[in-house]
Amino acid sequence: MNERHHPNWPPQVPKHLTLPETNIFYNAEVSAARFPHKPFIVFYDTPVTFAEFKDETERMAGFLQQECHIKAGDRVLLYMQNSPQWIIAYYGILRANAVVVPVNPMNMSGELAHYVEDSGATTIIAPQCLFANVEPLIGNAPGQGIEHAIVATYSDYVKQPSQIPVPEFVAAPRKTFNIPGVVPWREVLERRIAPGPLTTGPDDLCVMPYTSGTTGKPKGCMHTHRSVMSTLLGGCVWFSAPSDGVYLSMLPFFHVTGMQGGMNSAIFSGATIVVLPRWDREAAALCMQKYRVTAWQSITAMMVDFLSNPKLGEYDLSSLTGARGGGAAMPDAIARKLKSLTGLDYVEGYGMSETIAGTHINPPHRPKPQCLGIPVFDVDSRVIDPVTLQELPQGETGEIIVNAPQVMQGYWRNPKATEEAFIELDGKRFLRTGDLGHIDEDGYFFMTDRLKRMINASGYKVWPAEVEALMYRHPAIHEVCVIGVKDAKRGETVKALVVPAAAHAGTISEQEIIDWSHEQMAAYKAPRIVEFVTSLPKSGSGKILWRKLQEDDAARTAAANEGNGSGASNSSNGSTGGASS
Repeated sequence: MNERHHPNWPPQVPKHLTLPETNIFYNAEVSAARFPHKPFIVFYDTPVTFAEFKDETERMAGFLQQECHIKAGDRVLLYMQNSPQWIIAYYGILRANAVVVPVNPMNMSGELAHYVEDSGATTIIAPQCLFANVEPLIGNAPGQGIEHAIVATYSDYVKQPSQIPVPEFVAAPRKTFNIPGVVPWREVLERRIAPGPLTTGPDDLCVMPYTSGTTGKPKGCMHTHRSVMSTLLGGCVWFSAPSDGVYLSMLPFFHVTGMQGGMNSAIFSGATIVVLPRWDREAAALCMQKYRVTAWQSITAMMVDFLSNPKLGEYDLSSLTGARGGGAAMPDAIARKLKSLTGLDYVEGYGMSETIAGTHINPPHRPKPQCLGIPVFDVDSRVIDPVTLQELPQGETGEIIVNAPQVMQGYWRNPKATEEAFIELDGKRFLRTGDLGHIDEDGYFFMTDRLKRMINASGYKVWPAEVEALMYRHPAIHEVCVIGVKDAKRGETVKALVVPAAAHAGTISEQEIIDWSHEQMAAYKAPRIVEFVTSLPKSGSGKILWRKLQEDDAARTAAANEGNGSGASNSSNGSTGGASS
């Protein structure tokens, strides 16, 4: 740990974290033995105890091993919304000695195909409402594509009338699928197949979340049981998480923040989690009141919406003892509103898929607004010149690098990208985060810009190169450049500058491009704004100058705001002639 960065280390919290030499599934075994009858999951008023949870994970593991022929180290895709099934599937995969590949449920079939091909997975666990995206990938030759699909029905775990409004996709009755290799979740559990021995150790692969770089398709971040243990245990210790805590788990489990803070940490500590599959501010407030929620992890967009609820004063939120999150800096006005309403500071943190969540977190007793926090247990984080790779003094802006037990082993089957992601400094292997920041006089880290080309839309990372690649499938698009523009609600939103193909010029609208994009990719990736242009600026080597386009767009927006006397960003339209959705 880099001691010079930690003058404000939380009191009563050790500076070193000794990690258990066990696999992650062992945490479920321990909590089931300690608290067998205690609710672990509450889903629309239906509880799942720790003992029931462990029993169902073992049934899932046995089926994966015996019927899906999953062996140690095999990858299994997990593609669904937050639900009891998501958590049972995750731990069932681990109990089968396999590796979880979590997939954003907003991804469409074409995007999902990359995960199948790249990971080499032959088995997927998905809900019936997303099965249409899975079906085209089933039935390929052995060893290529999906051979086995376990299809879940969310309503199987809504076993009594709920006071929490149940969305239609959760309440939907079970469907049947007469397709070879496709098995309903209920049948998997009814088979009661016992799994073989649990053989994975701390240095075996555990989970492989995918992330994109500045170019190319998403890459799998290889995390071991040890690296996953690091941030799940670290969160428990940093926030002094008690076994009788109650978490509101609404951040997506496929994302490392929700996975670690909303699920894995709770299993380790023996806490109860109240699970909701999608953001709903009324349902969130009702759950907080009914279940006496003590901790809530969110992103900025959630908190903004939650605090803008005119009926919020009708709910009893007095049980909340902690509000934390990350993804985007929390605006001062929102943080002050939270403080006024609950007396709580919003504690921000920073991490990446490559670090399986937090490497920096604000000290709960002394947080700073719009701040990444300080390096946590056994993390050595520095700021370097991104060109010379020399460490920079306090206060100067450069690239943030991290050496820590939670850092991934590398990118799956991509040695070149792995090599580019790391540097050696003082005999240590540091991950280059691609984020620009500085360290203040108290040792707190602040982000100032991004070295990588990335758009952060409501906490979701959008990689322009991936969006562009999908958009080029449209026959009316000759050239396209995707940039990030400021948005009052999302922080940033996605804008596409499109040069129409000559044959389609004047016959297609910007709104048609937006609508088509929403059909081809996850909603958070799809451009909300499209502007037709006659050409795109290029460098001498022919590369599109995306940064110039982004800066020019920001300058035009700023000038327009000054002209109308408003300091707010124009979130509905990045420039004249565009269309937004």
